[in-house]
Amino acid sequence: MLKKIFGTFGTRLLNALCGFVTLWLGAHFLGSVAWGIGATVLLDVTLFLIMIELLAGSGLIYFTPRKPFATLMKVSYIWSVIVVLFIGLVFYLLSYFPDIYHSFVPEGYGQITLILVFIYSLHNFNLNILLGKERVGAQNILFIIQFMTQMVSMIIYIFVLDIRDARAFIYSLLTGYSLAYVCGFFTVLPYFKDRKQESLWKTVKEMLNFGSMIQLSTLVTIINRRLSYYIIKRFTGMSDVGVYSTGTQVSEATKLIGHSIALVQFSTISNLNDMDLAAKITVFFLKMALILTAICMFIISIIPTSVYSWIFTEEFSGIRSVLISLSPAMVFMSANMIFSHYFSGINLPKHNLFASLVGFVITVPAVFILIPLYGFIGAGISVSVTYLASVIYQWVVFKKITGIKTKELIPTQKDYLLLKEEVMRMFK
Repeated sequence: MLKKIFGTFGTRLLNALCGFVTLWLGAHFLGSVAWGIGATVLLDVTLFLIMIELLAGSGLIYFTPRKPFATLMKVSYIWSVIVVLFIGLVFYLLSYFPDIYHSFVPEGYGQITLILVFIYSLHNFNLNILLGKERVGAQNILFIIQFMTQMVSMIIYIFVLDIRDARAFIYSLLTGYSLAYVCGFFTVLPYFKDRKQESLWKTVKEMLNFGSMIQLSTLVTIINRRLSYYIIKRFTGMSDVGVYSTGTQVSEATKLIGHSIALVQFSTISNLNDMDLAAKITVFFLKMALILTAICMFIISIIPTSVYSWIFTEEFSGIRSVLISLSPAMVFMSANMIFSHYFSGINLPKHNLFASLVGFVITVPAVFILIPLYGFIGAGISVSVTYLASVIYQWVVFKKITGIKTKELIPTQKDYLLLKEEVMRMFK
């Protein structure tokens, strides 16, 4: 498992480096307003994907070992088309109310948002199928193709095609998603040989029951984040949205630690029937994620403001303040990801939804109180408090289900020896 984690971590680290280059390009050649528009479009895409992922999301990882490939593909593709057509209809109706429409979707970016949602949904299907098959390496390669293509194409759009607005970033997303989808299609092509079929309606009901909990949880989380963007825009302007978005992206470089561990954890637990082993794996990974994320976030936060201003220009000088306010959030988020993938892996995703709702109850008053007072720093603090509340709920439920005691969270020599054993196994 550790080999898969390091492979996934290396992939996410490379992604973070490419993301850094993309941030630098956006800050220097597009500006904070254009970057704010690009961040808003990407957030809209993420929000709309929640609807698609009711039947074509991470639930596929759980169902891949349990359902025929052909059935899963039919359900996912048909559902993706239905959802995109529905969103297109909503966009058309909202176009008669431009003030409302453009408060959520930047003007002129409606169609490209729909295309991004559809292409990414197909690409995401391939990624989830590969994880469900425990082909973590192949999934990592597709992910590398995606973000490397995004970075290279953005350079081309800026310096070759001389596009110096939000389109450079948004077109690069489309290019990356498209190429990764084509490569992924050929990667999963061998599974078409599986001729087994299962009732579509039965599969839809099972996937909807599982996926609804996961995606409602994700929806609440995205609303929490989207609310911060909206309140920042309302009280301090789109430029501060760009600064906050950039700071968030820099801080989320540390998220690759928890995400890398959680992906391997989910893939492994989904193929297990031993609940005790699943709990032990989760506790071990939780310790690893918390410690590593805290160390990385500390290093990022102590970098002087002058360094960030030099890298991203003076227009983004507030990034360090954003990072400091988000530091606790990133640590709590790593724990949140580990717990969320545990509950999904044992078919109890409802607890992820409940955790997100607990966080939402905290978010609403927090953003309306803290952002008007402290701007994007208040937004960062509200995120930290939100994730703390969610993790407390998840930990209480996890303890109740597994019987794990709080003292078992303290790293021990046994953990060190286990880690050493896994590392030695990697090099055999």
